[in-house]
Amino acid sequence: MPPRRLTTMKKGSEWVSKKPRKLKAAKDPNKPKRPPSAFFVFMEEFRTSFKEKNPNNKSVSVVGKAGGHKWKSMSEDEKVPYVTKAAKLKTEYTKKLATYNNNQSGGGSHAAGDEDESDKSKSEVNDDEEEEEGSEEEEEEDE
Repeated sequence: MPPRRLTTMKKGSEWVSKKPRKLKAAKDPNKPKRPPSAFFVFMEEFRTSFKEKNPNNKSVSVVGKAGGHKWKSMSEDEKVPYVTKAAKLKTEYTKKLATYNNNQSGGGSHAAGDEDESDKSKSEVNDDEEEEEGSEEEEEEDE
């Protein structure tokens, strides 16, 4: 990609240089999506029931406003099923995110981590053997 140049723009009667904008980092498509809140879990169900009752409605804003009013008028007891479902989705998300972060940092699964540790211990053993071989060679040279 070619380097970005400073652009100039006229501000009043003077020309002013403008810094180039920083580019956003690309999003990873494999990263798990954040879970919906209790309100959005409620809205999924509310949208279907609202569309059944009002099939001629084409406006998204009307559905959103009606759902917001319904959510505000609900008691805490009525909201409990949506809150519990949202909490369940959040725990699943945290597990998926933890495995994603482990894979991104190069940690991999636990089995792969164990193999790495065993390789390290093998290399330490090999280093010891090489040192011993080197000391035997020195002894042979001394004789």
